[in-house]
Amino acid sequence: MTPTSARFLLCLGLLAASGWARAADDMFDFEVLRFRAKMLAAKPYEPRPNTVPEKLRKLTYEQHRFIAFNPTQSWWKRDGLPFQLQFFHPGFIFNKTVQISEVRERAAVPILFSTKLFNYGIDDYGEIPERMGFTGFRIICRLNLPEDELGAFQGASYFRLLCLKAVYGLSARGLAINTGEPGGEEFPVFEEFWVQRPARDAKELVVYALLDSPSIAGAYRFTIRPGAVTVAQIKAVLYARTAIKTLGIAPLTSMFWHGENSGSTEGDFRPEVHDSDGLLVNHGSGEWLWRPLTNPSSGIRTVAFGDQNPRGFGLLQRDRNFENYQDLEANYQARPSAWVEPVGAWGRGSVRLVELPTPNETNDNIVAFWTPDALPPVGEPIEFEYKLSWAMDQIRPPAGYAIATRRGTTKTHDTDLQHFWVDFAGSYLGNQAADPSIEAVVDVGPGAKLVYSTAQKNPYNGTWRVAFAVRPDNSRKPVELRCFLRKPQHVLTETWSYLWQP
Repeated sequence: MTPTSARFLLCLGLLAASGWARAADDMFDFEVLRFRAKMLAAKPYEPRPNTVPEKLRKLTYEQHRFIAFNPTQSWWKRDGLPFQLQFFHPGFIFNKTVQISEVRERAAVPILFSTKLFNYGIDDYGEIPERMGFTGFRIICRLNLPEDELGAFQGASYFRLLCLKAVYGLSARGLAINTGEPGGEEFPVFEEFWVQRPARDAKELVVYALLDSPSIAGAYRFTIRPGAVTVAQIKAVLYARTAIKTLGIAPLTSMFWHGENSGSTEGDFRPEVHDSDGLLVNHGSGEWLWRPLTNPSSGIRTVAFGDQNPRGFGLLQRDRNFENYQDLEANYQARPSAWVEPVGAWGRGSVRLVELPTPNETNDNIVAFWTPDALPPVGEPIEFEYKLSWAMDQIRPPAGYAIATRRGTTKTHDTDLQHFWVDFAGSYLGNQAADPSIEAVVDVGPGAKLVYSTAQKNPYNGTWRVAFAVRPDNSRKPVELRCFLRKPQHVLTETWSYLWQP
């Protein structure tokens, strides 16, 4: 072998080791992606170089929004396929690019960035590198309209989907790491995407993603089927580089500024402002639990609902009444709910809810996810699969469910008491006449004492109202509250759960 040929082979080896020697027609499937994630996790984490020019990174929100994808250039549009892709241009806070490839059969072909795909308006954006890359993509298909937006993947491991009659609201993530823990949260990133070219009669779209972060690397497959309920079946295999304190699986992220349980409207003319109003959990035991969301006045609030093999959990927008929002632009009554349904047994762990204070509606301040009690040793695979449904029609327990939570005090008597009113609805409850045998079961945790409770049929709308009052002690500790309706010996509703801060 000559010195020249030896140097050539050495260069090829270095390129292959760095990942830059992949041919455009590399064979690709989930097992290939899984192996790549495993090899990536076996090496120290290396942030990818930023190829976005400084001028684009310094764009304002208004400047960036004038850069628009040209819909006539939608990927697969000319082929008349049932799904199309449109790409996001770097700029503003979206300054990290990702590689997107098309998979034809098993051949992966990179989709190259080009300025010809975008309309730039009248601003001067400087010299734009032709190989810069995209910051994500949106999916177009027949939904409400023949060519409607179905969903988008952009930023860290964030994505969100739509169903019929919905507008964008809450988001999902591929993974959450140390959310709500001291020392700050780690945000894993989908570094690369592969989208399977759909057949002409395809009813679903398959998306693959490679996730990477200082603590973990992973392979993801999303099988997305749009409709009245849009369902993404998600399969993931993760490989940790280091021990992780809190691993958040199937994380959902939402916004709750204020609602009927807030005690005030924060000076806003709208009665309620939120993308979701509660966390619903279907425990492995069969119990259904509803936790109204709050905007904590100070500090981060975290609660964990322990379980084994959960049947499902999600962040829901139960209130669909426009009159309770009064916002013709944001349309909060049309924000979808998202429901996680595990595939297979997830073992022991907890559904964790993290609530952060927010001064307005621009910040997502609610996170919910599953965290296992134990993880495999570092280097061993962490595998899970679940269905993530986006819907306007509510996921409800077979029994009654809470539809409203209100609290307050009186100015004239018993001013030291905190009053709560919880309204329950359901087909069985709606058909029941006023019945003294239907009773409220109220449990008050340490920090307060129950003074009274009542259950009453509402003759105006057929719901049942539980009213109760508690007297706090002098500890000022947060008080856990729980209630449900019962007609001995039958439980008639889900369990309402609330954390009250005196």
